[in-house]
Amino acid sequence: MEQLLAAVDLGSNSFRLSIGRVEQHNGHAQIYAVDRLNESVRLASGMSADKRIHPEAIERAVSVLKRFHERIAGFHPNRVRAVATNTFRVAKNRQALLEAAENALGFPIEVISGYEEARLIFSGISNELPPSPNRRLMIDIGGGSTEVIIGKGFQPMLLSSLSMGCVSYTDRFFPDGVITEVRMQKAILAARNELEGIAKQYRKTGWQEAYGSSGTAKGIIAILQATEMSKKGITLEGMEQLRAKLVRDRSVKMSELPDIKPHRAPVLAAGLAIMIAVFQELKIKLMLPGEGALRVGVLYDLLGRDSERDKREETVIQLSKRYHLDLKQATRVKTAALSLFDQLALVNNQENQELRRSLGWAASLHEVGLSIAHSDYHRHTAYVLENADMPGFSKDDQVLLAFFTRGHQGKLTKLPSFDAEPTHWQALLCLRLAVMLMRRREDLAELPLHLQSTPEKLFIHTNKDWLAARPLSEFALRTEQQQWERTGLLSVKLKTTK
Repeated sequence: MEQLLAAVDLGSNSFRLSIGRVEQHNGHAQIYAVDRLNESVRLASGMSADKRIHPEAIERAVSVLKRFHERIAGFHPNRVRAVATNTFRVAKNRQALLEAAENALGFPIEVISGYEEARLIFSGISNELPPSPNRRLMIDIGGGSTEVIIGKGFQPMLLSSLSMGCVSYTDRFFPDGVITEVRMQKAILAARNELEGIAKQYRKTGWQEAYGSSGTAKGIIAILQATEMSKKGITLEGMEQLRAKLVRDRSVKMSELPDIKPHRAPVLAAGLAIMIAVFQELKIKLMLPGEGALRVGVLYDLLGRDSERDKREETVIQLSKRYHLDLKQATRVKTAALSLFDQLALVNNQENQELRRSLGWAASLHEVGLSIAHSDYHRHTAYVLENADMPGFSKDDQVLLAFFTRGHQGKLTKLPSFDAEPTHWQALLCLRLAVMLMRRREDLAELPLHLQSTPEKLFIHTNKDWLAARPLSEFALRTEQQQWERTGLLSVKLKTTK
């Protein structure tokens, strides 16, 4: 049976669905496109001044996602990954938007950071290009953000996500569709201002090849080649000719710009202004089209997770090195926490498998905050894990890690409000018990505790003699039981046996 993977990209301008077939060649996996759907939603243009998405825009998004649902309805959840980008990141009514979108799609949606978006874009383009020893610059102009990446092979070197996009700049500089030289100049200057902070570092690092992966880049290339303003790819000279034409015409005349897609016309001027600014600031001479981008990067990330090459594991390892963690202690706590979690005997579904992984990562990283200060280190850990750039992790993933690490010690009543599932609280208990058991930072031949979960209560079983010989552990366990009783979140009962 063929293995199919599906990636859903909820961009600020367009929603895309890509389905790929996985094939193995000489031990290496390759993804071949089977089906693609691409629909213009222009979600960013449906955002009010106070950063709230209008109901009409949400309705457009829901309609598209219902159509996507029909195509992937039979897919197993671990074969589908849906990611949302800039507009979801900044929308004040994100939760309502997300709930409506998830209900329509029928699968969970991850709101990813700009850094993670850039990483996935780089992965997608790199996997679609032939191998090269050269450093490559990649530009992706989306509806609400622009990603700028330099990398070599499959390893990104510089990743940036800037707050400018073809939809947001259209609303800002060309709200009525009229194109003037003054408006173009203002848009270009605004984009150059965004790029100024990264341009020097990117120019210093350098590259030998440049690729544009977005609909904006492909649209510009199509126009420049069809009108013979450029013989190959994108050049600054060709774009200046196109800019002059748009200003003369005062609008995008579809009949005179062959090969431009209708949904690209309203955002062409803004996209062109941003691309001109990119060329001017980074001193680009030629840009070629890059296929794949975010949706293909998501597919390869899915493939990596499925084949135990999960990017998130690499991120945890890198963070462990960066914060000089005691790896032996991290392993002790992780092993104990996962062993206790397995004793809960939860339903073996995709959701609980992901929860187990998150618990393990939280256990591995729970002492990150010690590199900042010993006092309240769990709070420092939670802050770092919620706000750091963590490739492979969605924002929701990071919020969950922060929840676990913030709550792994201290009073439960001081935990910030978090809409956690009952299983999340059970997993947190496992982590708290693991940290308590490994306080001496010594290996244990076997765990002195055993968890038993019933519909009414969660029992902590331990040996009476073991407990009597360890007054500190007894105090900690009885305090733990009292803490859960005070919160009412879990009914935890300590039970001793001879």
